[in-house]
Amino acid sequence: MIFLAQIPREELMAQLENGVILMLLGIGTVFVFLTLLVFLTKGLSAVVKKFFPQKIAPIVHNPASTTVAVGPGSDAQIAAAIVAAFVKSKE
Repeated sequence: MIFLAQIPREELMAQLENGVILMLLGIGTVFVFLTLLVFLTKGLSAVVKKFFPQKIAPIVHNPASTTVAVGPGSDAQIAAAIVAAFVKSKE
């Protein structure tokens, strides 16, 4: 195993410079790729929205089907269930 103290200073500096260059090339490549990915995704999304617009389904409001029959003691039952769940969670 070669230790840093055994490597001549010039060779060590050259290796460090090469490492920094390689690191910057890697960071630059990833940055360019991710930037292209973002712009291509936004562009493709715009193209899809233009040529295939989302069809909005008509909203049918039927109040008779959405109402729920509730008994007079339901609020007390809900409160009791909440208290029971709270007590159970603290055990």
